[in-house]
Amino acid sequence: MLHTRTTPAQRRRAFREQLASGRLLRLPGAINPLSARLIQDLGFEAAYLSGAVLAADLGLPDIGLATVTEIAQRAQQTTRATDLPVLIDADTGFGEPMNAARTVQLLEDAGLAGLHLEDQVNPKRCGHLDGKTVTSREEMVRRVRAAVDARRDPDFLLMARTDARSVEGLGAAIDRAKAYVDAGADAVFPEALADLSEYEAFRTAVDVPLLANLTEFGRTPLLDTRTLTELGYNLALYPVTLLRLAMGAVEDGLRTLAAEGTQESLLPRMQTRSRLYELLGYREYAAFDSAVFDFTLPPGT
Repeated sequence: MLHTRTTPAQRRRAFREQLASGRLLRLPGAINPLSARLIQDLGFEAAYLSGAVLAADLGLPDIGLATVTEIAQRAQQTTRATDLPVLIDADTGFGEPMNAARTVQLLEDAGLAGLHLEDQVNPKRCGHLDGKTVTSREEMVRRVRAAVDARRDPDFLLMARTDARSVEGLGAAIDRAKAYVDAGADAVFPEALADLSEYEAFRTAVDVPLLANLTEFGRTPLLDTRTLTELGYNLALYPVTLLRLAMGAVEDGLRTLAAEGTQESLLPRMQTRSRLYELLGYREYAAFDSAVFDFTLPPGT
């Protein structure tokens, strides 16, 4: 009610313990605070905030236009709504290494369990598009070190993402990942791996938790959780899945409304009023103050 029952420190500790457990953690990308609560309600281990989704929510492409303060504000709204650990996409750190340091502290303050920084240059772009440019290895190492130095809670997870696979090749991506771990990264996000053999090569070479990015319509095969577990990966990320589902449903609904002049045929596809109120916790608010929930829902709503 109004807030989570856990503190950011508790969620960060829980996230670390989950990563150390050897189980594969599934992270759907939330599209708003209410969807983060639904992710929790349906039994997932953690939630994610995608830079692409946060930008799209503002009507912007994923090219680094959203600012760190906008991202932090949205993150804080989300962490207020769920007791799950939340990992966030911090792009390139929003500038130079000093900016990356400030980003870490802003996102710590927003209640997140961790973030990932990538080795692209600005303006960045989706990791599954052509035309990416990566920084020098040395520049990214400075970003990682700045992030490590700025971190105040040692349980706050700092993950390094490398986009080098599609630019410099698999070997260079692995070498970069090792350098980022040496600089203090707790985990690695190898972007846009092409097949199982590349997943295996990364797991063999890098001895920290690894994330598999299972974004749709990209370069990476949509591996199932059993396969990822067998490969030894620690996190399965579904960054834009919920946004794509939601926007597809919204577009279909608008077309139907325009064509039929009524939403009647859409009712079976809608979340009911009673389910929405359940997620929002109306009854819990009523237990606190009966004046806020003193009505009965009609049947079937």
